[in-house]
Amino acid sequence: MEKKNAWLKYTDQDSKKKVFDFAEEYRQFLSNCKTERECVIEFYDRAKKAGYRDLEELIESNATLKAGDKIIANNMGKEIAMFILGKEDLDKGMNILGAHIDSPRMDLKQVPLYEDTEMALLDTHYYGGIKKYQWVTLPLALHGVFAKKDGTVVKVNIGEKPEDPVFGVSDLLIHLSADQLNKKGSTVVEGENLDVLIGSIPKEKKDDSDDKIKDRVKANILDILSKEYGVDEDDFLSAEIEVVPAGAARDFGFDRSMIMGYGHDDRVCAYPSFMAMLEMKEIPERTSVCLLVDKEEIGSVGASGMTSRFFENSVAEVMNLTQNYSELLLRRALRNSKVLSSDVSAAFDPNYPSVMEKKNSAYFGKGLVFNKYTGSRGKSGSNDANAEYVANLRAIMDKNEVAFQTAELGKVDQGGGGTIAYILAKYGMNVIDSGVAVLNMHAPWEIISKVDLYEALRGYVAFLKEA
Repeated sequence: MEKKNAWLKYTDQDSKKKVFDFAEEYRQFLSNCKTERECVIEFYDRAKKAGYRDLEELIESNATLKAGDKIIANNMGKEIAMFILGKEDLDKGMNILGAHIDSPRMDLKQVPLYEDTEMALLDTHYYGGIKKYQWVTLPLALHGVFAKKDGTVVKVNIGEKPEDPVFGVSDLLIHLSADQLNKKGSTVVEGENLDVLIGSIPKEKKDDSDDKIKDRVKANILDILSKEYGVDEDDFLSAEIEVVPAGAARDFGFDRSMIMGYGHDDRVCAYPSFMAMLEMKEIPERTSVCLLVDKEEIGSVGASGMTSRFFENSVAEVMNLTQNYSELLLRRALRNSKVLSSDVSAAFDPNYPSVMEKKNSAYFGKGLVFNKYTGSRGKSGSNDANAEYVANLRAIMDKNEVAFQTAELGKVDQGGGGTIAYILAKYGMNVIDSGVAVLNMHAPWEIISKVDLYEALRGYVAFLKEA
């Protein structure tokens, strides 16, 4: 079942321009939003401008909701749920687009700052599945917040502007790396060695009392932090600072058909999911939902992860504001829903063909990817969508001329992975994994095809309207 290259659909200038224009919007988003907090700020502000109303404000005003109303719920600034109420009652089910907005990275430890041999460094703990050796000798940026005891929150974004300094993790020079090169790839760089170098100038001595200062480079860094951000060393205890690759996402290839950037997993699915909601100009038959969550890369745990009850509680609150809530109706709403659990797929890489099975791999340029199952070794941990649901989606995509393909994550027994699909499936929903094929998945710089991104948008809109 050979799938045609989706680029062949876009031969005239006008249609091709739509692909490239949407890709440019996404490229700028990806460059500006490198953390889940930054994604939520961007999405929330754009949703409000598009007419969405905050769920908490609706609850406080005891509003009454009706078909066509648009609602957005914000969970701790790290997760959002968007609703467009349909003509049918909520207990008939929802069409849900679910994706995650966290990405593999390094986080600063709570006590990160130290000095060694008159160099100041920040201690990190990596987040999600990474090849640690890929994160050395790269320009890195610091994104996040300091939450101070007085209740103020100080935002940090250093390393993205041309005039900003960047940071990095050093590596052993090739001349002295004989022992290092004999190690396995998983240990050639140890997690505890991913410390970020941030300074080397000692604090100047003003008088004899300054002799008591032991770590003068560290002291100088603390002076800079105090001057620029109004924070001290203790404020690291209540900070969330993420270490991410510095620099903008870039067009990739002579033909500019691809985008290289940090965080395609899973913002390449989150962005078209969000934009699909904004594309909904008419009142849908079934309620449309976009759910963008945190913590997927570490198991969907925590209060802002998919295993929390944020989404379930939000649905309950929305139903209550429609004057049609009961525990039984809530259970029916969840059970009768259909979901595209939108997460990235592994693109076939001609440099590494041995780990893929060609008939069941995702390819650049072949459109939106459906993974009937993920998991690993015997489908362990997989959702495994029903055949009837897959047939329903095939019909929708074909009717709307959306280019799509099916895939699984590499050869049997080679590896595997998971998404939020199995968590949503616990409610009895019909759920399938869908998304965009990615090269270099979980590396600092990942690559996607622009036409696959555009087909994802078209597929998500078709799903919201017709599933």
